[in-house]
Amino acid sequence: MSSTVLVYLLGFLATCYQFSTVCQKTTRVPVPECVAVEGEHTCNCANGYIWSSEVCDKLNCCSDAPCKRNVLAIASVCIAKVQGFLSISPSSRLSNCSVDFEVDLSVKCDLAKLRGVVSTLEGNLGAVFRIKSVGKSKFFWGAGALLRGDARQLHFRDFPSLVGLVTIEPKEAFLPHRSESTLKCTFEEASNSSGWRIKRNEPFELHNGSVVKLHSNCATEEHKSCTAVTLRSVTSLWAGVYECEFTSGTFSHTATTVLRVAPLPEEIYMTAKPVTVDCSKRPSSENVTVDLTATVRDDNETYQVSWSYRGGDEMQSTADSLGYHFKVAISCQEERDAHSVNVTFKNVMDQPKSARLEIPVIYGGDTFCEEEGDLWPKTPDGETVIKRTCPEGRVGYESRTCQGKDWQPVFSNCVSHHLVNLTKAAEVTHASHFDKKYLHPDDPIRRRNRGILHRFVEGQGATAEASIAIFAGLLNSSESNSNGNSADLTASVRILELMAEASERVPLKNAVLHDFTHAASNLLAPTWEGVNDSVVHKLSSSYLGAVERLVKNIQIDRDENNLTTCNLVLNFCPARNCSVTLFGSAVVVTRNGSSGLVKLLGVRNLTDKLQNHFGHTEPSPLLVAATLEDEDEPSLTITLDFFGERAQPRNTFCVYWEPAGRWSEEGCAVANGAGNRTRCVCNHLSAFSALWGFGERAPRNLVVLTTVGLMVSIFSLVLFLLSQFLVWSAVVKTDLSHFYHTVMVNVALFLLLAHCAFLVSSFTDLSQRPAWCRFAAVCKHFFFLAAFCWMLCMSVTLVHHLVFVFKPLSKRVFMFLSGTLGYVCPMLMVGSTYIYCQNSDTPYHDESCWLVPGKAFQSSLSSFLFPVGSIIVTNLGCVAVVIARLTKTPPLDGVETDRRETAKRIVKAVVFLTPVLGLTWIVGYFLYITDRKDPFYTVVNYSFCILNSFQGLSILLSGCLAEQKVRDELLKLIKGDSTKQNEEQKTSTICMKGK
Repeated sequence: MSSTVLVYLLGFLATCYQFSTVCQKTTRVPVPECVAVEGEHTCNCANGYIWSSEVCDKLNCCSDAPCKRNVLAIASVCIAKVQGFLSISPSSRLSNCSVDFEVDLSVKCDLAKLRGVVSTLEGNLGAVFRIKSVGKSKFFWGAGALLRGDARQLHFRDFPSLVGLVTIEPKEAFLPHRSESTLKCTFEEASNSSGWRIKRNEPFELHNGSVVKLHSNCATEEHKSCTAVTLRSVTSLWAGVYECEFTSGTFSHTATTVLRVAPLPEEIYMTAKPVTVDCSKRPSSENVTVDLTATVRDDNETYQVSWSYRGGDEMQSTADSLGYHFKVAISCQEERDAHSVNVTFKNVMDQPKSARLEIPVIYGGDTFCEEEGDLWPKTPDGETVIKRTCPEGRVGYESRTCQGKDWQPVFSNCVSHHLVNLTKAAEVTHASHFDKKYLHPDDPIRRRNRGILHRFVEGQGATAEASIAIFAGLLNSSESNSNGNSADLTASVRILELMAEASERVPLKNAVLHDFTHAASNLLAPTWEGVNDSVVHKLSSSYLGAVERLVKNIQIDRDENNLTTCNLVLNFCPARNCSVTLFGSAVVVTRNGSSGLVKLLGVRNLTDKLQNHFGHTEPSPLLVAATLEDEDEPSLTITLDFFGERAQPRNTFCVYWEPAGRWSEEGCAVANGAGNRTRCVCNHLSAFSALWGFGERAPRNLVVLTTVGLMVSIFSLVLFLLSQFLVWSAVVKTDLSHFYHTVMVNVALFLLLAHCAFLVSSFTDLSQRPAWCRFAAVCKHFFFLAAFCWMLCMSVTLVHHLVFVFKPLSKRVFMFLSGTLGYVCPMLMVGSTYIYCQNSDTPYHDESCWLVPGKAFQSSLSSFLFPVGSIIVTNLGCVAVVIARLTKTPPLDGVETDRRETAKRIVKAVVFLTPVLGLTWIVGYFLYITDRKDPFYTVVNYSFCILNSFQGLSILLSGCLAEQKVRDELLKLIKGDSTKQNEEQKTSTICMKGK
């Protein structure tokens, strides 16, 4: 392109300046100076002016060069010279551009006029224009221009001093820390698109995230284009210049505003020297001075800092380049209240941020762990020491707890620098991740303004390139973490969770698929040994949830090839019905509705890490996650084959993983199975697997004996309750008899209900109905506990009657105490156990619909064994008291009681009280302390079965047939008619004799 064409272009653009409005003062253009010598004219424009486009077109006089033609006949001759820059390098190309020259220039023009200019230039030059406006004026336009010769493109770039058409509100804002603000831009004309960016050290586009929420539905008749952004819970890291932009064809329109935020420390790092105060060898009157330091990230802000000890008056601190300092005197006078120190930072808006540090004190006689080198100082029992240094290449902390006099193993939470670079350690808030409060503020990683991941999640620069960089970094880290470091595993899973959260708002393209699947697969390669079970359960559940969401939300081309890694395989089903194979297991998807893309993910080495609430079962090595992209499927069937490591399982369950973190059978059923294969059919999409139960079967003889015993007990207890109903008014004459029969009726009633629930759950496979199985477990738990609580009422009432002969209980007191103990206490124990299990991911029941054994006070069975054991021990003590009273019976009529009669009474008391007070259940506790391989175990097992399954029969015999009054009344009822006739005859005979 010749320089003549370029000059023509500059002159043509300069015609924009000829337009004036009511808002612009009219400027008088000076007449050019012309000199005629021998008929030849030489004309020049005044300083600061150039020839108009009309002169350039007609007379070929352009720019500010002297013109050899007579220009006075043309109306518009000279126009104001446009300030610009021209750089021509025909022999070399500009970097990264296919151009021969560029030019920057500034013009003012009405929008309609400028569009006409652009249209003409595009037609004459074949160039492509990009134009940007800046500012808020209604009529005037400011722009710059970049001409690219070879590419035949003309790009207008912004000059901040120029004015445009966009209005932004507010003009400037100063916000409190963690507050919310909305910025709004309006433009009078309709536009094709709009967007926001923030300019700090570098510009970042804004997208919806945890902090950013974009709005574009605020247009009105006056302002046809509108965009707004709401910033939630902003910190000083969100301060900067915000720019909005509207784009319409080749035109872009922008406006900027400045947002400032009052900074406040995100985290306060407190240290004490010494870490613990040793008063074990000091007099109680002595004080120990502790130097405290509070350090925050350097954000060039001056804070008002105050300290307080044990909530006392606030005192100012000293400060230096390392932090804020305070001294406190800890008294060696023994006190059990914590020695706590608080530090408070206040910003310019008087917003506070506080931190608290407790200083452990060792007094004389306290248990403590001895000092180990320079790392672990002398520490009181129950305290944890934090070591804030890590091996080279890692940041974080190591901790160690003193338990009794022994140090527990060191817990390392040191994360690799590479992962910290991804996640920005200063933003991670959960201690189970890598707990930022133990990262030193001077660490170079922590001093970084933002981490790429958190910018992405919050809404800054959430672009395709950023997501690719994040997953590439995660892949690199996962390849180097082959030993399964728990801190790196936790941080990596956290990255997956954050990206899954961001994928709900930011579209992720299939370019991230390779790195994502390989990184996720690598995280399952380590065995995760050495990680606490509860951490493994939570970590694996979080991993599955994040991977499942990412697979669903990543936008995949329908012709994308399947991906296979060591522990993950990803297949796609674009058709309505499809069949695939994942790690050798067939998966068939049948749909009746939409034809959306179904994604099938096979995962290995994960199911053994997920918490299994189905007791005595083993999970399939394979987990299959099925998701549907963008659509919900109203009618769907998925058939899956699972293969186990052992054949012929006792029980088989087809399950899916609930978001709450547990297996569930809802919507899944076992179709068939043979050997070690199980076929499952489910009617929804989720993460599926199979569970197999290989528990030992009870001996058939024992099962038959238990069943017969329970049925006999149920029949006996029904007879007992019926008999009590029939003879109640005849035998209950005193308070003592009322107490006795009330307790016996309640014991029999709850045992009857418990035995019925036990029998129903044994003969019905409730494991396939989780809700009913849970209900049966709760019923058995409550009924058995209530029966034992009433047994306790019986023993306590009996002892009170024997010991306090002349201070009997009133009926009102007895009914209140027995009702509380027999009804309220079991309800509280069962309810609290159920709530604890639901909230702590502890299984409440197993597949047999009974309580699950485990650690003491951490399993549901503990809430049965400990109360029942306590009641049995108490009842044994009461029986001992009864026997002691029987052996001390005073002489009758001066004759010493025969020893045989005493022994008979004792034996009778023991036989009567043993089933009524539940003492036979003590045999069950021997089952927990006897080795299953020991022959004695079989004896104990059968003894427990016989004694307790026939407990109802024992109560019938001891409570009815052995009771003289009850037996007599029952005989009267049996002989009812004949007895009545005999009595009438006797009465009439007596009357006759009387006459």
